[in-house]
Amino acid sequence: MQDGPVAAAAGVVDTAVTGLRTATETAGPEAKIGALVECQRVSRRPEQLTVTLIASLERDGEFTERGYRRPALAVADLLGCDVAQATRWVKLAGELTPRIGLDGQVCPPRLAATAAMFATGEIGLRHAETITAALGTRAAARLTPGVWAMAEQTLAEHSPRYQPRELACFARDLISALDEDGPAPDDRDPQQPNALHLHRDPAGGGGTITGRLDAPTFDAVATVLDAKSKPQPEDDRTLPQRHADALGEVCRHALGFDETIPSCGGERPHVSVLIPLADLETRARRALLDFGGAMSPADLRALACDARVVPIVLGGAGQPLDVGRAMRTVPAHLRRAVVARDRGCAWPGCDRTPSWCEVHHIREWEHHGETEITNLVMLCAFHHRLLHRASQWTVRIRSGLPEFIPPRWIDFDQAPRRKPPPFAA
Repeated sequence: MQDGPVAAAAGVVDTAVTGLRTATETAGPEAKIGALVECQRVSRRPEQLTVTLIASLERDGEFTERGYRRPALAVADLLGCDVAQATRWVKLAGELTPRIGLDGQVCPPRLAATAAMFATGEIGLRHAETITAALGTRAAARLTPGVWAMAEQTLAEHSPRYQPRELACFARDLISALDEDGPAPDDRDPQQPNALHLHRDPAGGGGTITGRLDAPTFDAVATVLDAKSKPQPEDDRTLPQRHADALGEVCRHALGFDETIPSCGGERPHVSVLIPLADLETRARRALLDFGGAMSPADLRALACDARVVPIVLGGAGQPLDVGRAMRTVPAHLRRAVVARDRGCAWPGCDRTPSWCEVHHIREWEHHGETEITNLVMLCAFHHRLLHRASQWTVRIRSGLPEFIPPRWIDFDQAPRRKPPPFAA
């Protein structure tokens, strides 16, 4: 951190925390319990300051000037947190800090009572988020402004007494009681309930699928899975396991034989199996799929028997063999090599899969940049645009892998950032 009043104030905080830690090292249980409560109370003050600073930077347009259209993405890069956490901070910044009206006058926060409790440290971030969520529901929107303000005041006053989950139940019951008339009759067609969420396991090994389907769609899926999941003789799998295997079987069959499936990133869907060179030499003990899942030897052998598999051999540092060609348009075989190396958007923290990404020339073609793997990086549309705007981020290939250099306002030392390698050493 640079020198100045902010650095000096931060140093005071560090000194205070160090003193508190030293004071509790030899303290008894009662003193440690008191210290724990005090730490929680004190830690809420920086949370409130964080929200205030985000609101100030967003209000002044600082994030936009640095190439970020969404403040949450700038906050995530600056603080090294998840985008989801940054999004919550940005949302609270809009609800718990003073606003500037159309006439230029400063207006109080939308959730004034909650903001006051948050500023004193009586409630924490999760309490403030719970109140914000409750007062943003459709039921709360039906309240008159006066009743809505009364509900917000009541929730703020009661919030120190409850854990966030209890506060959410209290808020739901309070708003339900105040919303005497309930929703107006709606003769329109109901909204489609179909929704499916794929959650990839960040540690590899697959992921989970959750969702909700309307009656016709559910019947269709259930019929297929029921037909494909009938137990075989000596089959000791549970019904959920048979359902999961049946779903995978149906999808693999569609990839292999359904010509109506659209292309992904310029190619028809396929499965690429990434095999480190060292593992290939020891009879392929492990492999990695396009979407990040690791495969066991048994799974790899099974996949190789009945699917169209594209083997891609990786070097010791995780980089594929160079199959570059001097042309502006990235050919399919070179795109596969970039996918094998970058596994989707190469930007640290981004989880966009290859089918949602495009290949970017690090040194532009117009500036004599070659279309070869040492000059290419895979980026999602947002991060591709971010590099071309005034964000001051730069990218380079180092030791065969892409790494990104943040601007000094994000990291004063500009330490390079890169994704973890696809295979552990």
